[in-house]
Amino acid sequence: LTADTGKRSGEVQVGDQPETVRAKVQQAFAEKVGVKVDEVTTQLVSSSWGSTITEKAIRALIVFLVLVAMFIAWRLEWRMALAAIIAMLHDVLLSVGVYSVFGFQVTPATVVAFLTILGFSLYDTIVVFDRIRENLARYAGAPFAEIVNHSVVQTLGRSFNTTATVLITLLSLLVFAGGSIRTFVLALFVGIISGTYSSIFN
Repeated sequence: LTADTGKRSGEVQVGDQPETVRAKVQQAFAEKVGVKVDEVTTQLVSSSWGSTITEKAIRALIVFLVLVAMFIAWRLEWRMALAAIIAMLHDVLLSVGVYSVFGFQVTPATVVAFLTILGFSLYDTIVVFDRIRENLARYAGAPFAEIVNHSVVQTLGRSFNTTATVLITLLSLLVFAGGSIRTFVLALFVGIISGTYSSIFN
């Protein structure tokens, strides 16, 4: 049940209930928030719907990882593809772990945020790997470790500036936004910090 009075909003979740119980809860919620009953919106989500969405999300994630690994292996090399996949999985698992530890609610918006984190992490990782590839040709014969360190230093400022810009925006949304948008932004906030870290140190 969700109600928005303009100045503030309220939300409550209950398990599967009969229609009579739902109507009573809706009436009590409307009185508590101070709005009319018809201004309280209800949303029913069955367990079968949740399992279907979960299966589709996992299937899409697997296909995405396979295609990304194939592209990176073709464009760069297979070891870079493996490192990129590990970095992306690290970012998602860390974000999910934060939600699990603190007991935050996982919503469809949160799942979308987790998938968005994959894209951000992959972009940052590819930038670093592409600079390594360029420097391997430019400094042929130099120790590989030195080329990697030099490439990371070259991309460090770009990574930090991009991350800082995004985090400032997300922080303002965390402070001033409400409702479902906050759970979406929270997942992005944690994942982008993790993505920057993993892209630099993977």
